[in-house]
Amino acid sequence: MYQSRIFFKTIIICSALGLAACAQQEPSTTSDSTKSASSAVANPKADLIIRGGRIYTGVDNAPRAAAIAVLDGEIVAVAPAVDEISPYEGENTRTIDLKGANLYPGFVDAHAHLDGIGERELILNLEGTPSVAALVATIKGEVETLSAGTLLYGRGWIETGWPEGRFPNRDDLDAVSPDNPVILERADGHAVVANSKALDMAGITDQTSDPSGGRIERDGNGRATGILVDDAASLVLQLRASPSSDELYKILQTGGEVYAAYGWTGLHSMSVSPNHVEILHKLAGDGALGIRVYNSLDASGFAMLEEKGPLLDDTGRITTRAIKLYTDGALGSRGALLFEPYEDQTDTIGLHLIDSSEVTELFTRALNANIQVNTHAIGDQGNALVLDWFEAARAQSGISPGADPRFRIEHAQIVRPQDIPRFAELGMIASMQPSHAIGDLHFAPDRLGDDRLAGAYAWRSMMDAGVIVAAGSDAPVERGDPRIEFYAAVARKDLEGFQGPNWHPQEAVSREDALKMLTLWPAYAAFQEDSLGTIEVGKRADFTVFSDDIMTIPEADILTTKAVTTIVDGHVVFDAAAQ
Repeated sequence: MYQSRIFFKTIIICSALGLAACAQQEPSTTSDSTKSASSAVANPKADLIIRGGRIYTGVDNAPRAAAIAVLDGEIVAVAPAVDEISPYEGENTRTIDLKGANLYPGFVDAHAHLDGIGERELILNLEGTPSVAALVATIKGEVETLSAGTLLYGRGWIETGWPEGRFPNRDDLDAVSPDNPVILERADGHAVVANSKALDMAGITDQTSDPSGGRIERDGNGRATGILVDDAASLVLQLRASPSSDELYKILQTGGEVYAAYGWTGLHSMSVSPNHVEILHKLAGDGALGIRVYNSLDASGFAMLEEKGPLLDDTGRITTRAIKLYTDGALGSRGALLFEPYEDQTDTIGLHLIDSSEVTELFTRALNANIQVNTHAIGDQGNALVLDWFEAARAQSGISPGADPRFRIEHAQIVRPQDIPRFAELGMIASMQPSHAIGDLHFAPDRLGDDRLAGAYAWRSMMDAGVIVAAGSDAPVERGDPRIEFYAAVARKDLEGFQGPNWHPQEAVSREDALKMLTLWPAYAAFQEDSLGTIEVGKRADFTVFSDDIMTIPEADILTTKAVTTIVDGHVVFDAAAQ
C-alpha cells in the first residue's frame, strides 16, 4: 500500500475490514475522548446536554452512549450512562430531550451541488416526469404563462423507464413551444434537450461540428435532434442569464435550508464557481447558512487556491481547498468513457472530456501546492485514466513519501476489478453515491452487459481492498436524501425493493459501514476527521437525529423514518417540531 497513508487512515481501514492484525500493529483507537464522562479531569458546565434516546457515536470500541454535553459548540463529555452527565449541568445549561429518537454523528453528503439543490426549489423541476407525453404537457402549461421569446429552463427529467423508450427531442418541444426557447436539462446534468428556437438562438445547425468533449445527437438523416451531451450542452446553456449576487444568495440559502431539513449537517459542494465563495462566506456570517460546506472549485479556481491556499470563513463553516475536474460524462447519456463500446449503442465508447497531458501537469502542480483534486470518472476507462494520471504525477512531483494529498475519484461507478486495488495502493479516495446504483440498475445492464457489472458500484469490494469510500448523493442529480443513501448502501435495491439479476448483492455494506460512509469517511475526505465524523470529546457538536433507529429497523423502514433535528456546532439548524 502507498506509504503516504497516515496513522488515521490505517485505523479507519482496519475498522472497515475488521482485521485483528491491525489492532496489533497500531495503537488502540480508544482515546481519552471515548472515556466516560465521570473519568474527565474537569467538568465544565455545558451550555447544552442531549439525552433521552439512543446515541450512536460512530466510535468502534464505544459505539453507544446515553448523553452528550456540549460547550461552545464542542463536545465536552460523552456519557455511557445518563447519571454520568449530571456534573456538566449548570443553571444555564439547555437540555434537548430526544424523547426516544435516535442521534448519530452529523450526516455529510460527500458529493452534491449546493447551487443546484437550491435552484431546484426555484425553477421548473422535472423530477418524476413519467413520459415524453407528460413532459410535453408540462412544457405546454409553462409556456402559456410566459411572454413571447422568454426562455424556459427546467431540469430533472430522465428517460429511463419511459414508455416511449427514447429521449425527448426538439420536435416534441416545438409542438408546444415554437416561439419560446426551451432548454431542459437531464437529471444527471450531462445532457439537455432544446427546441428549435433555442438551437437557432445558439447558432446550432445540422452542420455544426461536435465540440471537444461533447456530442450533438443526430438522427439517421444527420439532423440535430435537440439532444446535446456534455460539453455540447454549453452551446445552449449560455443562453441562460447568470444569477445576480442577490439571486445566488437566495439559491445557496435555499439549498442549505433544504439540506438541514433532510438531516444533513454538511455537504461537499462540487464544481463551485470561485465567485460563490464570497457569497457563501457572507451567508455563514449572516447566520443564513446553518450547515457546513466543503467547496471543490471548478477548474477556473485552481489559480486562486494555488495563490492563497485553503480558505476558511470566520465561522468555520465554509472550507475551500479542492478543485473538481471531469474525465468523462454520465452513463445514462452514454458519455461515460468505456474501454469497449456500449452494448446498446456500439458506435460509441463515451466521451473523453480533458486532455491527459494537461491533467498530469495539473495534478503535479496540485501535489506541490497541497491542493486536493477531485476528479469525476464514471466509465471503466475514465477511472483507469485518473489512476494513471495520479500515479504519473506523484512520480513527477517529488513530494515526500509521507505526503497525504487525499485525491478523490468522484463517482467511481464502473471500475475494472483489477483497478480496485490501485485505489488503495495510490491512496485514492472513492467518493461514491449509493443512490446511483439503485437508479442505474434499471438501465446499466443494457448499457454495459453483464460482464462489466462485476466492478460496478462496488462499495464492498472497495472497502475490502482497503479503500476509503465517502458516500454522497450527487444532488440535484438524485434527490439528496440521507435516508435513501443509507438504504441504498445497505439494501442495494431500488425504492420498491427490486434488485434485478446479476446486480451483485454482495456489494451491499453493513449498517456500521454505511454510517461511516456518511459520517467519518466524508470527514476524512475533507481533512476534517480530527473535528468531525464521530461523537467524541473534542470534536464539534454536529448531530443528525432520526425518529427511528436506522441501525436496527427493517431495511424498507429506513426510507420512512423522519428527520427530527439537525444540530451543527451545538445549534439547532432544523427542528421538525417547529415546522
